[in-house]
Amino acid sequence: MADETTLQRLRDQVEREALRITQHAQEEMTEEDIGLDDVLDAIRSGSIIEDYPEHRRGACCLVCGYNRRRRPLHIVCTTAQPLLILITVYEPKPPKWVTPTRRGSKA
Repeated sequence: MADETTLQRLRDQVEREALRITQHAQEEMTEEDIGLDDVLDAIRSGSIIEDYPEHRRGACCLVCGYNRRRRPLHIVCTTAQPLLILITVYEPKPPKWVTPTRRGSKA
């Protein structure tokens, strides 16, 4: 249930446009040709697949969602800030990700 509450807070921040994009996230978005609308759509449609409450930069999570063209995206973002801070954004791909929600082996 905590994930649903957190996800609703993230979606509320998206709707209010209460967000900030880190330089790293912007660089990843540019490199992978991911637009801000794609990221916002992915948060709106997504789910939290990993939670990092003790992250060194503060509580954050990994959201997996899809843009309007059904492209899977991962967004690492804060979960307990007044602004939604996008830490990184990328398309999950092998070998690190077997599917958009399942990690690959650490071989």
